[in-house]
Amino acid sequence: MSEVKDTLFRYLAVLQLIPCLPGRISTPALQEKLKDRGFEIGVRSLQRDLRDKLSIPFSIICHEDERPYRWSLDAKANSKLDGLDPASALALNLAEGHLNRLLPQSVMSLLAPRFRAATHYLMGMEKNGLAQWQRRVRAIPNGKALFPAEISHAVWECVSCALVEQRQLRVRYLSRSKGNTKMLDLHPTGLVSRHSVNYLVACVDGYESLRHFALHRIQTAELLDESSLHRSDFDMDRYIASGAFSFRQSLEEVELVADIHPQIAWLLNETPLSLEQAITPLPGSEWHRLRASVPQDQETLWWLFGLNDQIRVYAPSVWVAEFASKAKKLHDWYSSNATLSVASLPDTLVLTTDTTCTVVR
Repeated sequence: MSEVKDTLFRYLAVLQLIPCLPGRISTPALQEKLKDRGFEIGVRSLQRDLRDKLSIPFSIICHEDERPYRWSLDAKANSKLDGLDPASALALNLAEGHLNRLLPQSVMSLLAPRFRAATHYLMGMEKNGLAQWQRRVRAIPNGKALFPAEISHAVWECVSCALVEQRQLRVRYLSRSKGNTKMLDLHPTGLVSRHSVNYLVACVDGYESLRHFALHRIQTAELLDESSLHRSDFDMDRYIASGAFSFRQSLEEVELVADIHPQIAWLLNETPLSLEQAITPLPGSEWHRLRASVPQDQETLWWLFGLNDQIRVYAPSVWVAEFASKAKKLHDWYSSNATLSVASLPDTLVLTTDTTCTVVR
């Protein structure tokens, strides 16, 4: 009975591993993937399974025009053993876009048949309520979302493989600060997706300090045979909490004290800025007093800047100074250009982050 059960599970694994057309997988590659899943089977036995037992009921196509033989599932065939139901198909369909730049390419390739099956499954169901969910539900970011930076498929494949196999990576990297490219040998440690950019956390060969490399600025990547530097004590959550990606001005949290517009007070009552937050009405005013424990980082400060005249900050003092400096720059800028009309503008204006303006002729 145990042997029969093992054979059944092996058949299921085979069906999951064979890609739908136009994808193909060779017999040796299929054998290796089965071995990774704990199934030991010879090449000839595997071919007999495919030809004699599985090919007809599950529409498996053998491509005999190349050696070793390659196998595909007929994309139009409706396999009853795909393990899908409306709920799991919906979850797979919604997860595909989110996981595309988080999972290694090798894993995404393995999951590709499941993603395709989920899409076909949902498209074939018109009356099931869950099948309609994907057409009716969307997740949108809070604030202006930038389009994701384009990443070379070959670069992503090398980077993800280097992380999985803990191997060194040789890259040609475009430096944002210097504006030039440089060949670097990297020891990958982790991967972080932040807003519209994916960063490789790694150290340069010969150095121990960790740096961040935007994947879209890696122009070429080569997987090396040498093992990467292994950091047994590295903890990604602790690393992020240390402020590695948030430009922290201090490791300690600070108390934010500010007066806020009633609409902002309503927003923060529903979606708090901090777990330690208090909002109280100001006597004789529609405004409210906000007190919250927040990280002293650039990201929080940028969020506060975005509230414009709907907030007045009293503490911490370093942020009060930054608000005052920013307000003065904006006042000076718009006052000095108050009479400037659109018609009188030069062909191209380049605005920099410090609110200065450069004319390009």
